[in-house]
Amino acid sequence: MKIFPACLLLISVLFSYPTTAKEVWVIPIEGAIGPASSDYISRELDFANEQKVGLVILQMDTPGGLDSAMRGIISAITASVVPVATWVGPSGARAASAGTYILLASHLAVMANATNLGAATPVSIAIQGGPESAPEQTPSSKNSKENDKAVSAGTTHEKKAINDAAAYIKGLARLHGRNEKWAEKAVTEAASLDAQEALAENVIDFIADDVAQLIKLADQRQVKLNGQLVVLALEDAQLITRIPDWRFTFLATLTNPNIAYILMLIGIYGLLFEFYNPGVGLPGVLGGICLLLGLYALQMLPVNYAGLGLILLGIALLIAEALSPSFGVLGFGGSVSFVLGSVFLMDSTLPAFQIAKPLIAGFALTSFLFTFVTITLLLKIRRKKVTTGVDCMVGQLATVIDDFDSGQGWVEVGGERWQARSSTPVYAAQQVCIEQVSGLWLQVSPVCAPDKEKINESINKEQNHDDL
Repeated sequence: MKIFPACLLLISVLFSYPTTAKEVWVIPIEGAIGPASSDYISRELDFANEQKVGLVILQMDTPGGLDSAMRGIISAITASVVPVATWVGPSGARAASAGTYILLASHLAVMANATNLGAATPVSIAIQGGPESAPEQTPSSKNSKENDKAVSAGTTHEKKAINDAAAYIKGLARLHGRNEKWAEKAVTEAASLDAQEALAENVIDFIADDVAQLIKLADQRQVKLNGQLVVLALEDAQLITRIPDWRFTFLATLTNPNIAYILMLIGIYGLLFEFYNPGVGLPGVLGGICLLLGLYALQMLPVNYAGLGLILLGIALLIAEALSPSFGVLGFGGSVSFVLGSVFLMDSTLPAFQIAKPLIAGFALTSFLFTFVTITLLLKIRRKKVTTGVDCMVGQLATVIDDFDSGQGWVEVGGERWQARSSTPVYAAQQVCIEQVSGLWLQVSPVCAPDKEKINESINKEQNHDDL
């Protein structure tokens, strides 16, 4: 029975074919794995396939990252026709969380001394120890003496997340004949290993302290590539370190939660300023661009739409406070809604994908100051006398244009002609005082006694009119 596996191994070696490497590419992966990393590595692997590169080395040092970005990278690795080696290095680097999945998915898993991997539990689920957490442990760890480190999964959602992650990482380890049991523990127990322990546990293929040593040890090794066994021929291969292009730099900057948050707010306030002052142009153009860029970045990030809704509600309430003063009720309510929405905006517990608290505090302070200044100005204006409009006409002087006929006539005030009534006879060029404004009529009264000669003339005119 032992002869059969040996025969299979011999046949696989005979029918495997070597790859002659003209180039070996080194692609750096540093920091949290996000949409920019996924896009960059996928594009680099596609280009490497076109150029028929002998080997692609992912030089990794990461604390983890987003699940969607990690799965995008793994899909590109498993579909690649070029062998991919993931090297956790140099010394001091790590492949935690999402980095462990990528390492196990690679055709060659390599670590430098003084590096570590593991802790692949979904970050939203905490590690709890002690006998009281035993009922919550996953089935794979119930019969183990290491139950004290098992991950607690109290809710159905958490259990689903653990089971899904465990099945996924076991499949990746099985794909290249690596230790499935430990891979499962990396999820269910958040287990971690250093380089020497990982090699002893058959989690990695070998240890290399630099890229040159990795290429030397990988030469003539056999890897499984798309279901076929391939022997790597890396002797005299040209080593090329790939430098991230402008698109990666742009996406990495744009998908920073703080940048996306600022762009969104600049866009909203820019458009509002343009609406308040039509024709300016610059705030509207700049605001529209920033808003679209911010929304594009947010759709690539794990966004909590309840948080986004709270932010929009807060801005709407602040606008309502400015347009329809409520003495602070809408303004302070909008500020509170704005702050809560900013805190809940990112649906991730990874520190690299959180909005900085000082940034939120700065915008919150600005909102509170805006509300306070608005209320202060409103109270100040409320105490002032009316200086414009119809109400301010009461008490002003007007000049009579023609003698009033039956107590009615026309007067001139502030360069305007108004119809007026007076209970006392008034004559042309006489000064009158405005007592009341009623619609389009003014109630006036003379400021001094009229000239008697003018009164007599008026009486004579009336008598002559009667004789006629």
